[in-house]
Amino acid sequence: MDKPLPQGISAQTFAAAVSEFKDAVGAEYVFTDDKAHLRSYRDAYSTLDDSNFAPSAAVAPKTVEEVQAVLAVARSHKIPVWTISTGKNFAYGGPAPRKAGYVVLDLKRMNRIIEVNEKHGYAVVEPGVSYQDLYDYLQAKGIKLWIDCAAPAWGGIVGNTSDHGAGYTPYGDHLLMQCGMEVILADGTVVETGMGGVPNSKTNSLYKYGIGPWVDGLFTQSNFGVITKMGIWLMHEPPGYMPFMVTLPREEDLELITDIILPLKLNMVIANGALTADLLWEASMSTTKRQYYTGTGPVPDSVRKKIASDLKLGMWNFYAALYGPPPIMANNWKIIEAAVMQIPGARIYLDEERKGDTGWDYRVKLMRGIPNMTEFSLLNWVGGGGHINFSPISAADGKDSMNQFRMIRERAHEYNFDYIGEFLIGWRDQHHIFMLMFDRMSDDEKARAHELFGVLVEDAAKLGYGEYRTHLSFMDQIADTYNYNDRALWRMHETLKDSLDPVGILSPGKMGIWPEKMRDKQS
Repeated sequence: MDKPLPQGISAQTFAAAVSEFKDAVGAEYVFTDDKAHLRSYRDAYSTLDDSNFAPSAAVAPKTVEEVQAVLAVARSHKIPVWTISTGKNFAYGGPAPRKAGYVVLDLKRMNRIIEVNEKHGYAVVEPGVSYQDLYDYLQAKGIKLWIDCAAPAWGGIVGNTSDHGAGYTPYGDHLLMQCGMEVILADGTVVETGMGGVPNSKTNSLYKYGIGPWVDGLFTQSNFGVITKMGIWLMHEPPGYMPFMVTLPREEDLELITDIILPLKLNMVIANGALTADLLWEASMSTTKRQYYTGTGPVPDSVRKKIASDLKLGMWNFYAALYGPPPIMANNWKIIEAAVMQIPGARIYLDEERKGDTGWDYRVKLMRGIPNMTEFSLLNWVGGGGHINFSPISAADGKDSMNQFRMIRERAHEYNFDYIGEFLIGWRDQHHIFMLMFDRMSDDEKARAHELFGVLVEDAAKLGYGEYRTHLSFMDQIADTYNYNDRALWRMHETLKDSLDPVGILSPGKMGIWPEKMRDKQS
């Protein structure tokens, strides 16, 4: 098919813009060849035809000045640009733009680690810096700081944080650990947030709020500006680290473990991003569905029991860790052990009992901030490796967890898919991640997966559950579920969008936020 052009832009105007983009960043960093370069800016795992997200071009600036120049060209020709950092967010749409025809503003060349302060425990990075990059830097320099990484090592720190991502150490709330930003507005203005508003500030990576409204959050999951620098707090290497796992034999044990863990979390006995993963999530790290079941539809209970027995897994599997001086860990461990062993059939595993097990080693690394790519083993569970994440928030409450799990599992089974999920406990909430796996080579499976996802959005909204992040295809639908008081929240977002980006060039449609000129026209 022909490469799409931005909506309402003629071929002549687009050619002129491409020429100006080349003047701004260099011809070698403007990509227009669909076969040679632009294919990498599509969503390889979409439930729709990837032409729905095909860009017309991509441009990769290196500096703030080059970003400003790119935005000036976009304003001049009214061409929408879609900002990405490292472009690896494959469960939610990857490096693709929201709609066909947008120009991808690719910030991966902005990959400097600007500062690391070991004493105060922070780093300042550009958008192209991945978790692996920062980890390698700390290791090479012998700096005794731990990062908190997303599950895939190639994820970008700025991208994951701005998408409200979460991790697995005590610093697992990534946006909470963010401190200070440099943002370029649509008109080219460079803004330093928080304490960075003071010239030559000495504290812009130490205190988040500055004076006046705290605005950093406005630039996350939004299209109000382009983040070109971010401060992130890092954890001092603790004197001790003790990971553990609890296997739980029954489906209903999700309720018990959630209610047992909540007070331990709130009182910081367990400080990290602890999680409860279902059997198939853990099994997929080391096996495939076809090794156990060649039939159609979800894995039967009898097969699930066989998998659990073979791999020494529970129907649910809880992971957490202790950190700090050994005497403190020993005292806290007594409390934890007594609490979890109230669950009939629960079994605790420590490192010496599971070392070498793929799933265990993966979790142990994540809970101490070592990036890795093991989670992509999940893609082997079904042929074709397609996946999309449905991510509602649950209360950290046993009954609430069970209600949400059963709602999603029943729908998944109705559409002939396995339930593969985990609950990541934050403070008082749980991030419930349902990994909807499908064969991306099968048009039928893609269509069923797409329909299922849309149904889940509506089911969740009726029960009062909202999603915390989502795939490109479902941004408008999910935004529409945040409709209290005649969409008051989204009307405020739209007012901000029209004020900060009146031409409407920055990521139109990001999280359902459209500029005025495009409202009621999106598809």
